[in-house]
Amino acid sequence: MSLSLDGLVSGLKTTEVIKALMDVAAIPRSLLKAKMDDKNGIVGQLQTLNTSIQNLATAAEKAASRDGLARFTTSSSSTAVTVATRTGAAPVSAEIVVDQVAKNHTIVSAASSGWPVDPPVLTLENAEGERVQITADSASMQDVAQAVNEAGFGVVAAAVPAGRDADGNVLHRLQLRAADPGEAGQFRAYRGDIAAVEAGTASDLSAETGAAVIATGSDAQLRLWAGTSAEQVLTSSSNTFTDLFDGVDVTVSAVSAEPVTIGVTVDTAARTKASADFIAAVKDILTRIDNGSKATIAANQGEATTLGVFTGDSTVRSLRTALADAVQHPVDGISPSTIGISTDMYGVLSFDEEKFAEALAADPDAVAGLFSDIAGRVQETSKVYSDKYEGLLTTRITGQESEVKGLGEQMERWDLRLAQRKATLERTYARLEVMLSQLQSQSTYLSSQIAALPGSSSNSGK
Repeated sequence: MSLSLDGLVSGLKTTEVIKALMDVAAIPRSLLKAKMDDKNGIVGQLQTLNTSIQNLATAAEKAASRDGLARFTTSSSSTAVTVATRTGAAPVSAEIVVDQVAKNHTIVSAASSGWPVDPPVLTLENAEGERVQITADSASMQDVAQAVNEAGFGVVAAAVPAGRDADGNVLHRLQLRAADPGEAGQFRAYRGDIAAVEAGTASDLSAETGAAVIATGSDAQLRLWAGTSAEQVLTSSSNTFTDLFDGVDVTVSAVSAEPVTIGVTVDTAARTKASADFIAAVKDILTRIDNGSKATIAANQGEATTLGVFTGDSTVRSLRTALADAVQHPVDGISPSTIGISTDMYGVLSFDEEKFAEALAADPDAVAGLFSDIAGRVQETSKVYSDKYEGLLTTRITGQESEVKGLGEQMERWDLRLAQRKATLERTYARLEVMLSQLQSQSTYLSSQIAALPGSSSNSGK
């Protein structure tokens, strides 16, 4: 706790004196703090830049694929058929006929007030002949359904209300439905254990009076080039035909009596925008580096020149050069400017969307190849600088963080020295006040003693 000594004996403003002395003593610590704040600012900017480079590397990896920035428009002449594209898609047009859609195998039992045997035992058999024996906790249809669901055999069960019988008892049906559509999802349900099924004495649940097979598990089926010598029949366990054409998935939801025309066409506008967005990401980083490297010259005498956070940083400068080269250098003798990517005399990157669209329409494969190579170079450059272990920019950040840590340790030592210095000053001035107090007491005592001596001026009048 600081001591307040102002005016006790000497009348000095001791607190102000100590503060002034401490302000002088703390100048080296203040300089360290200013340097540390400056370093922290640099680290923050470098980290932000590094994150942007990492994001660019991810985007460049995708763009480096020849169809990474491909964009398509899909079409179908029927709402019951939808078309979706994936990586590897290409323009296509075809007619298909949907003969059947995929169904989940479903059966329901006859209406009953409960399972006739307690505890109820039933056996499920899948399309491959595999069997599982299930025992429910009670004869209620709800417990039977729960036991089937807990068995995890690919069959979903539910107890469905079915009114009341003549005696007023509540009736339920047991509905069993394959979890997955297709022929492979077909199953049988028997009353009884596996031994009874093997012996042929277990009854088929769906064949009992009042029971029914609601839907037979079946695959979806369609035909390409129907009615021609090239007709091709295709099946799918689900209603989605994956890779019906390369990178093209077709999903059906209803049978079609007439051929359905499906198509995939290049969306030039969307592809141009995707390419423009990628170049814009590169330009944004180059602009950020340029702005951070500018020095503001003092306009008037006495004013300080302000340096940018990246001014004089050789790592950032080399990053800027490498990125610019990756985008603007020719690929196999072909300039990126032929597809609208160019740099002006001031080093500002630009993208001409109209020129790119024209080149894409004239030769899409050539444009895709050139852009892919450019993106590949950007990806390589980005990884060299932003790799989280060996990246040049990452190493630069680590070095700056080490400097900040060292400055922090120096400041901690200065805090300790300053605290000790302040305590010393407070003790010194406290002793000064004590000494002055003692001297004052002695002076008062001596004065009183002198005044009491015979012949002193105080007694001469008597």
